[in-house]
Amino acid sequence: MKEKITREEVRHVADLARLELSEQEESRMTEQMNQILGYMDQLNELNTEGVSPTTHAIELRNVFREDEVRESLPREQALANAPQSDGVNFLVPKVI
Repeated sequence: MKEKITREEVRHVADLARLELSEQEESRMTEQMNQILGYMDQLNELNTEGVSPTTHAIELRNVFREDEVRESLPREQALANAPQSDGVNFLVPKVI
């Protein structure tokens, strides 16, 4: 397979990203990037004429429930598992 990206290009991008790569890592990154770009070439060979662009692989719709006003949780039940409370509020350590 012909290289799409060279080791020097990987080294340059790593330098721009302030990454220090060992020789072994440079070699591995070059190989992996070339595999990814080779796969992209395969995808570019597909005939996509007539296929509408999508943002998701499956059709999505809003899955949230309707926002309806309901009775709230009783205060005693809301505070039941609180580590500390004064009967009205949660008590938490002061953070400054």
